[in-house]
Amino acid sequence: MKLVILTGAGISAESGLKTFRDSDGLWEGYNVYDVATTEAWERNPELVQEFYNERRRQVLAADPNLAHQLLAELEKDFDVEIITQNIDDLHERAGSTKVTHLHGIITKSQSDRKAELTYPIVGSEIKMGELCELGSQLRPHVVWFGEAVPMIEVAAKLCKQADLFVLIGTSLAVYPAAGLIDFVPSFVDKYIIDPKTPDVKRYKNVISIEKNAVEGVAELKEILANAR
Repeated sequence: MKLVILTGAGISAESGLKTFRDSDGLWEGYNVYDVATTEAWERNPELVQEFYNERRRQVLAADPNLAHQLLAELEKDFDVEIITQNIDDLHERAGSTKVTHLHGIITKSQSDRKAELTYPIVGSEIKMGELCELGSQLRPHVVWFGEAVPMIEVAAKLCKQADLFVLIGTSLAVYPAAGLIDFVPSFVDKYIIDPKTPDVKRYKNVISIEKNAVEGVAELKEILANAR
């Protein structure tokens, strides 16, 4: 059985990470458009680089939480595909083996001329003056506002193949990721784990678990175990 799981900021928040903007439009005190657009990079690359260097240090200092660990354990019984909007590597560190990152992953760098050229980062920093093989400055491997989401087609294909779909810690407010649920077949059960269920009235076979990620994933795992 193919279990497709879409995760958002809510799962990483329980590891102490703020992976997206708060309700006031700020991300760690910065206006997102000052640190998460190509225009910001062109205007002040040093600021943007240091912002992500600090976010990377936070990611490296954080640990996967129980929700991450329980999702990894599900691979014992299911063909688990995780699609994440988060730019951290906590799913991988928890042991999940098939993770599709919609918005990139902060532990890699990329060429600012050709996004397909990516590199592992040694340590926690990308330094100004570090260049790709084309001689262009390295930047975080993160999809910024206004940029294409290269993995969205891969994710949509996975959603079409789902025998069971789970949504964890996302408000379905950020597109195109929010549209992925539309690719899940209507007859497939769709579990939504979030303290506040987003508006999903138009979808069939939705089961809401109105809890945070850790408690909700634990409940989901129990439900799945009892159904086998």
